[in-house]
Amino acid sequence: MELSIIQSKIRIIRGRKVLLDFDLAEMYETSTRRLKEQVRRNIKRFAGDDFMFELTKSEIEELSRSQFATLNKRRGSNIKYPPFAFPELGVAMLSSVLESDKAIEVNRDIMRAFVIMRHYHSELSELNHKLEQFMMDTNMQFSDIYQVLIEMAEQKKELDKPRNPIGFIQSKTVVVE
Repeated sequence: MELSIIQSKIRIIRGRKVLLDFDLAEMYETSTRRLKEQVRRNIKRFAGDDFMFELTKSEIEELSRSQFATLNKRRGSNIKYPPFAFPELGVAMLSSVLESDKAIEVNRDIMRAFVIMRHYHSELSELNHKLEQFMMDTNMQFSDIYQVLIEMAEQKKELDKPRNPIGFIQSKTVVVE
């Protein structure tokens, strides 16, 4: 399976990168019902939010909305049952529950996709840090330039002040007739 397809199905829910049960079922070429059955039969393997969690009503509504923020009208296009969300550890655990060759193959690809996304996230964080540092340096330079301009404006004011004339002042005598 192409990594780009897998990456497009990875969503961020509750601040975590997860795959939803219906997307996983599609990738594993099985039904969502079968996938959920296997998870429920082996629920001890998925204890804790770091392996699996069920979406809340508000999260489901958010997923069910189209880009225009309205419910889809087509039959079967909205989520009816709360899906399971599987973070990276939960997806890895699924390989021990679903024992088909297809599940093993897809799990490898999914793990690679998670690793690539983690790598991209790391690079993005590094670039973000460099950008922040650049912005701070640039702000310091603009601050320095602004300070020099203020000083130059003050000097210009001093130079433009009217000066006292130098030399003797002759008084004009007025002749009265």
